[in-house]
Amino acid sequence: MGHGPRYKVHKRRRREGKTNYYKRYKMILSGKPRFVVRRTLNYIIVQVVKAFPQGDITIAAAHSRELMKKYGWKAPGDNTPAAYLTGLLAGLRALKAGIKYAIPDIGLHRPIRGSRVFAAIKGGLDAGLEIPHSEEVLPTEDRIRGEHIASYAQKLASEDPALYERMFSRYLGIGLDPGRLPQHFEEVKNRILEDYKEVLST
Repeated sequence: MGHGPRYKVHKRRRREGKTNYYKRYKMILSGKPRFVVRRTLNYIIVQVVKAFPQGDITIAAAHSRELMKKYGWKAPGDNTPAAYLTGLLAGLRALKAGIKYAIPDIGLHRPIRGSRVFAAIKGGLDAGLEIPHSEEVLPTEDRIRGEHIASYAQKLASEDPALYERMFSRYLGIGLDPGRLPQHFEEVKNRILEDYKEVLST
């Protein structure tokens, strides 16, 4: 911990590990909207935000809880496929609001290749937003569709049914066979695209 007469106490949100003010300052200087991805214990939240002197204004937003309530998503709201679908939904809403370009803002999340924050960014890209990125950080198509989850679930179901029941209780509790996750993902994705077909046709 710093000390001495020249030590400057960091702002509260920096002390709490919520905001990197230097990164935020650099992004605001760009003058571009931000594609903001945040992750909680159970959900993914994506917002397209513009900075103004009076504060940030949210132009478009999506919450993975919406996938369940509006589009019939039966898997957990915090996995890689849910992150992609939430980013897709936010990206389509941003396009509908007239936003075509946004810079990525992953906050204090670690930039791990193929992680859920990058799955959300991939969703925004596939919606049609232009978001600066490096291709190698984006998750592969099979991870986005949840094929890694499905194959592990199928293997575990045959080898250790008790562990399978325990590890996939969240899926089974809401009526989804985890082995069908990729097919379920496509069904929900198609519902979202159908809902925004007028945006995609322009």
